[in-house]
Amino acid sequence: MGGVHGRLERSVSGLRVPAGPFVTPGPSGVAVRDRLKHLTAEDEKVLRLVGAHLGGLASRDLMSRCRDGLRHSAQTWAARKRGLTAESSSRWAGAVTKATHDQWALSRRGQLAHIQSLEAGIRTIAHRLSLPVGEKGGKQTPGGYRSRSEWFHKTRRLAVLEDRLRSVRSDWEAGRVHVVRGGKRLMNTRHNLATAQLTEQGWRQRWEAERWFLQADGESGKRYGNETIRISPDGDVSIKLPAPLAQYANSRHGRYVLAAKVRFPHRGQEWRDRAEANRAVAYRIHLDVARERWYLTASWTFPVTPTIPMDAALAHGVIGVDTNADHLAAWRLDTHGNPIGQPRRFFYDLSGTAGHRDAQVRHALTQLLNWAKSCSVAAVAVEDLDFATEKTREKHGRQRRFRQLISGMPTGKLRARLVSMADETGIAVIAVDPAYTSKWGAQHWQKPLTSKTRKTSRHDAASIAIGRRAQGHPIRRRTAPPPHDQSDRVGHRTVQADRCALGHEETRPRSPGPRTRSVPPGRGVNAGDQRAQNRSGHTAEHGSWQQDSLPLSL
Repeated sequence: MGGVHGRLERSVSGLRVPAGPFVTPGPSGVAVRDRLKHLTAEDEKVLRLVGAHLGGLASRDLMSRCRDGLRHSAQTWAARKRGLTAESSSRWAGAVTKATHDQWALSRRGQLAHIQSLEAGIRTIAHRLSLPVGEKGGKQTPGGYRSRSEWFHKTRRLAVLEDRLRSVRSDWEAGRVHVVRGGKRLMNTRHNLATAQLTEQGWRQRWEAERWFLQADGESGKRYGNETIRISPDGDVSIKLPAPLAQYANSRHGRYVLAAKVRFPHRGQEWRDRAEANRAVAYRIHLDVARERWYLTASWTFPVTPTIPMDAALAHGVIGVDTNADHLAAWRLDTHGNPIGQPRRFFYDLSGTAGHRDAQVRHALTQLLNWAKSCSVAAVAVEDLDFATEKTREKHGRQRRFRQLISGMPTGKLRARLVSMADETGIAVIAVDPAYTSKWGAQHWQKPLTSKTRKTSRHDAASIAIGRRAQGHPIRRRTAPPPHDQSDRVGHRTVQADRCALGHEETRPRSPGPRTRSVPPGRGVNAGDQRAQNRSGHTAEHGSWQQDSLPLSL
């Protein structure tokens, strides 16, 4: 799922017109991991030697790629690969050069995103500086700064951003990128060892492990789908040693077989089928220095699962989900958009390590999908969130707490996890436009669904708004008709019926035969049309309001 991009269409009142919902496509690949247990001292020694040797080659190749810049071509790529082949092997050289190319391209995309962020900040500051101090802004544009002091400090910040933009644009035009193998964050940690609670030796071990290179892409048609790091369906792991380390081989053809075996508890049968069919599987071996454990990750791609039609996904209702910084608020809706039962909340804690945060997100999504299966619901509706441009310092000004709140919401991780896990359970994920869901949900649903035994939060109401938008219903509740007119009275038809239900907006059929206050002969032709009865012409009164009501669950 991606955010809403491009020019936003707005209504006459200035509100943004929400985009239509859509069923998100399934994942195109998968990665599974298993621990390499029972490694011998010789196994660990060989892995360290291979990783360090190939890591040095990868660093040198990345330096060459960055030096080439925009002059890079297929010929220079082939020349780099030939130079690496003599010091490793043709397959290792191909893996190193491909990883180098991907890393350079990723840095290039990040550079462009940084330029766009700087340009947006400069536009915002320049606009606010052009306004008088204290002038209020409108719905779509910010106003002037609140004081002369703030105005002065923003002029200095504008100069800083413009200088940064000139520098980054110069790098972009020249094709220069700044890449750190091992990560810039870990590199800067070297100067703050006390804050990171690390010793110099401990940092050095992490730095070296992050710069190792022990990964290889698969190749269909080759034995078990990968000739460089080969894993048999029984779990035997063997590595093609680089030429300078061939003396450590314990098997034929310069290969080293590890004592450990892998079995991949998750998707193990799927991986085994690919290995037996000699289909491509990519592998990566890495060391967790903090735990002193070796892991092996297998990944492969597959065709994207075709999305099911929207009508089929919504045939049994939908579960609307509102994403928040610490929990998921969910409510089940029937096919008519009425909330059923009680709201559910699935909490997660995003403090601590990245592994802990990822586990918390997976646990919350597992609970959500299990609840959806128990309700026999085939679709989950979520907001199509993208905060890439919504958490800048210039956009929200002094709202630091709000910026931190947005930054803490795991939109990208939830998006990827939910799509992948829902595809395995057969549940469709419907993405809806997030415009005004929290505001309108609280306005139309929070108070009516609050009682002495149930306290409905703003997030619960937002989940109803999300679900109704996925179903194509308006977010607002169905209102009662005008209190007094020629044909309707207070309390007339307050139950929300399906818009496709036959006769749900018609009058009662006329019963033939003599009865009290029956219509005169010849008037039955208009018995089903109240607008044609006792009127000179059809009025537009019935088109000026929408007959809505409280949900059936109340």
